[in-house]
Amino acid sequence: MKSYRPYAPYQSYLLPPSPQEWLPENHLAYFILDLVEGLDIGEIERALQRKDPRGERSYAPRMMTALLLYGYATGVFSARRIARATVEDVAFRVLAAGEYPHFTTVNEFRAVHRVALAGLFTQVLRECQSAGLVKLGHVAIDGTKMKANASKHKAMSYDRMQKDEARLAAEAEALLARAEAVDAEEDRLYGVGQEPQDLPAELQRREGRLAKIREVRAALEREAAAARAATLREQAEGLREKAQDETRSAKQRGADATIAAKRDHQASLFDDDQDPPPAGSDDDLPRGTPPTKPDGTPKPRAQRNFTDPESRIMFRDGAAMQAYNAQIAVDEGNQIIVAAALSNNGADAGYFAPMLERIVTNCDAVPERVTADAGYFSAENVRIAEHFGCEPFLSVGKHRNDGKPEELPSNYGWQSEPRRRMRAFLATPRGRAGYARRKATVEPVFGQIRVRQRFQGVSFRGLFKNRCEWAFVCLVHNLLKLFGARRLALAA
Repeated sequence: MKSYRPYAPYQSYLLPPSPQEWLPENHLAYFILDLVEGLDIGEIERALQRKDPRGERSYAPRMMTALLLYGYATGVFSARRIARATVEDVAFRVLAAGEYPHFTTVNEFRAVHRVALAGLFTQVLRECQSAGLVKLGHVAIDGTKMKANASKHKAMSYDRMQKDEARLAAEAEALLARAEAVDAEEDRLYGVGQEPQDLPAELQRREGRLAKIREVRAALEREAAAARAATLREQAEGLREKAQDETRSAKQRGADATIAAKRDHQASLFDDDQDPPPAGSDDDLPRGTPPTKPDGTPKPRAQRNFTDPESRIMFRDGAAMQAYNAQIAVDEGNQIIVAAALSNNGADAGYFAPMLERIVTNCDAVPERVTADAGYFSAENVRIAEHFGCEPFLSVGKHRNDGKPEELPSNYGWQSEPRRRMRAFLATPRGRAGYARRKATVEPVFGQIRVRQRFQGVSFRGLFKNRCEWAFVCLVHNLLKLFGARRLALAA
């Protein structure tokens, strides 16, 4: 009779097995353990040391960091799923080393230390540079619309807010009148008045909805006023620069200075009730602002989301979605992300200069060439790239195939000539060859993040929180690239 290999699932071990034997030798979990040991997490440790030493001891910060890194690398983002995996998943158990943190502990660690965790991006990028994975011969910049943790159906236009506010106010008044009539009738019959908490549920729903709409409308009006003030100040700054141009007549310069002072005064009128904007490390990124009228009120189509007010309606593949604009700069050599950013402005052109600055800051070097699609083209962006010392390959749109000269709309103005020069450059063999590498460099990275890491949309609400998470997601992408390179080196 044929025999089988021994199978005794309830047999206790005479000696405890080593966790180093639970997984294959070159498993990702072991790589993360080694990597985390070399990371500087002093900021997290200092924050933990500032806590009251009494009570239950904290979990080791390197263990918690390793759990989050492995979770985001394998598509496990939920704190509940990570906590459950420390019991059920062998790799998570190896990383947790016999500890079983509660999901609230995992969530609190990620929330409290999100800035420090996002800051690990630079350290992992340095590891990639040390391994020779970053060449900076060619860097491609691109963005994708990343779904927000909010439904687009929870967004409402300013025009709709005003109409719904009036309708709900009228309905609430009618219900109150009806409730008062019922109260009077009951008082006549029973001599007992109705208690305030016994208001009809229908009236409570309408009053709650009305209060929410008024709150969101007021916030939209404040945002529109701030956006109008910023526009007026920008116009004033441009006029002051013209007023200092010695090549223009004294009359023209005097008129510009007068108008600039007027614009500053107009901007100050919108700031009377405005709090100063909070300072942050990403203030250079473009912000999505509602369309405004000259008087600083929102246009009827201006929208605001009830669930995540800082997210915006954007379009991806022709479909509207509530989203953020996630940007990356990718080095061609090994598809390492050398800069990452996220904001709520759907247009890409304003991200070009901040992304270039982040590349130089993160890598302490300037890329030789930078490519980007037509959404990033502007004469100013070409000038900025040349100022940094890198050669720009920025698409200006599709080329004509009938041999006729390019016809640009009149509103292109001063940008038309730089556009023609860039189009002519990209038509040369060198220009075609350089720009052809853009798609093969940056597009696969978005696919790897969405498919391999299974990251389809941001997890949090609010711009700041999602910026931190996007940096962490990009960090994990680089970690996986570094892991793959190490495995290839060991196999060679």
